[in-house]
Amino acid sequence: MTSNTDKDSKPVVTSFRNNIEVGGLHAPEKDRYHLYISYGCPWSQRASILRKLKGLDEFIGMTIVSPRMSPESWAFKKADDYPGTEDDPLYGASRIRELYLKSDPDYGGRFTVPMLWDKKLEKVVNNESAELIRIFNTGFNDILPSEKAAIDVYPEALRKDIDSVHEWVSDTINSGVYKAGLAKTQKEYEVAVNALFASLDRLEEMLKGNTYLIGNTLTEVDVRLFTPLIRFDPIYYGIFKCNLGSIRHDYPELNRWMKNLYWNNPAFKETTNFDHSKVTYYLADTTFNLQLNPNAIVPLGPKVNIEPL
Repeated sequence: MTSNTDKDSKPVVTSFRNNIEVGGLHAPEKDRYHLYISYGCPWSQRASILRKLKGLDEFIGMTIVSPRMSPESWAFKKADDYPGTEDDPLYGASRIRELYLKSDPDYGGRFTVPMLWDKKLEKVVNNESAELIRIFNTGFNDILPSEKAAIDVYPEALRKDIDSVHEWVSDTINSGVYKAGLAKTQKEYEVAVNALFASLDRLEEMLKGNTYLIGNTLTEVDVRLFTPLIRFDPIYYGIFKCNLGSIRHDYPELNRWMKNLYWNNPAFKETTNFDHSKVTYYLADTTFNLQLNPNAIVPLGPKVNIEPL
C-alpha cells in the first residue's frame, strides 16, 4: 500500500500493493480471489489477458463493470445496465467505490480497475495493473496445472531487456496517447505525438523477422503493448489526435504482430471488447471525455476494428 500523511492524521491509504504468496497474508487458493475489470480500460485488459493466459479463469472469478465511468466511479449493472455490464456477485454493490471503502473506510485514493479482491479477508489485494500481471504470472503456480505454471511472461533471462523496453514504451505509448490527447498547448501536443510515433517506428524495426518483441517469445512487453495498440486505430487515432499514421496502413510489422495475438491467442481476443472500449473513451462522464467529446458522439468507424489475418 502507499499512503499520504500529515502530522495530525493517520496514514491515508491511496493504493493497494499487496502480493499473493505462499505463507503470506494473501495465499494462493482456488476461488478465494475475484478480479474486477473494465473492458474499456487498457490497464484492466492487461490483467484479464494474464488471467486467461495462465488458466486462472478456473481459479479467479471476474466481473465486468460498465464502460461508462462516472465521477462516482465505475458502475455495476445495478447502477448502469449497459449491455455486457455485470452485477457485483459478492455484495450487490452499485459501484466499485463501495468495495474500496468496505476494504478500508478511510481509503483516500482513486477507485480504479483492475482490482483484485480477497473474498476471505474482504480486502483489496492490489489495484496496480503492472503488479497484477506479475502476480498472475507466478503467484498461483503452486496450484496451477504444470502446463499453465510453465507459462512465464517475465522470464529471468529476459528481465533486463523487458524492463528496458517497458521504460520507454510506458512513457511514450501507454501514457503517450494520453499526453497527446490531453495536451493543453500545441507544443505539448506535438512533443507527445512525435515521441509516440518515434516509438512506434522503433517497435516496427524490432518486429522485423520476429513473432514477438523480445526473445521471440511471448512476454510482458507484448501484453502491455497490445492493449493500447488494439485501441489505436478505432479510438486514439481520432479522439486523441494521434493521426500521423495508423497501425493498419503505416505499420505493417506492428499490424501483423497485433493480428497474430488477436486471432491466434484466445487470451487476447476474448478480453477485447471494441464496443466497451469506444464507449469508455467517447461516452464516459469524466472531465476529459466532456472536454474532448462534449456532444457525446461516438464515431461509426472504422468499418473493421481489426483486420483479418
